Amino acid sequence: MNFRQSLFCGLIAGASVIGAARADVISEWKDLAFPPAPELKTAKVDPATTALLLLDFTNQTCTPERRPRCAAQVPGLAKLLADARAKNVFVVYSVATAGSDRKDILSPLAARDSDPVLPPLGPDKFIGSDFEKMLKDKGIQTIIIAGTAAHTSVLHTGGEAVLRGFKAVVPVDGMSSNEAFTEAYTAWHMVNAARIMNGVTLTRVGMISF
Repeated sequence: MNFRQSLFCGLIAGASVIGAARADVISEWKDLAFPPAPELKTAKVDPATTALLLLDFTNQTCTPERRPRCAAQVPGLAKLLADARAKNVFVVYSVATAGSDRKDILSPLAARDSDPVLPPLGPDKFIGSDFEKMLKDKGIQTIIIAGTAAHTSVLHTGGEAVLRGFKAVVPVDGMSSNEAFTEAYTAWHMVNAARIMNGVTLTRVGMISF
């Protein structure tokens, strides 16, 4: 079973089931309960070996009309970006929709001309790109990953980063979706999935220091 296929299996394994087990998870769905919320931890990172990933925060994906949960997180992410830039942290962006580029990134999170902007690549930014080489050429060991949507860019790129040997710092107030459930299962999966959980620090923006 690969990383993507294990997504729901991992969440359901951690949920409690009321009553007798039935043949499949859909039959049990109405009886499932959330596991306890994952613990958040402080994260102090080395600016010289850390990259800040801001994935898909564009006018096409992150506005109060299109994704209000994303728009609400932008001020905090803007502060994180400013703190990262003050320490010369390597910043990498991506855009999610065909035809979009750096000009479409939200102005509070705007990319500099020197910042790499990955083109639309799907949920795993390592596939079909030189992203891993880019990070390794910079000596990056840790990524702070923020993005929309949580269950695509954050889940798959963050999980894949750990599988490729990087550490991942994941602020829960920097990963958004259209609803809370998908953010919740992303947070749960990142700290419970085998081979991924030991490389992830789940945190909040205000708990990250450089």
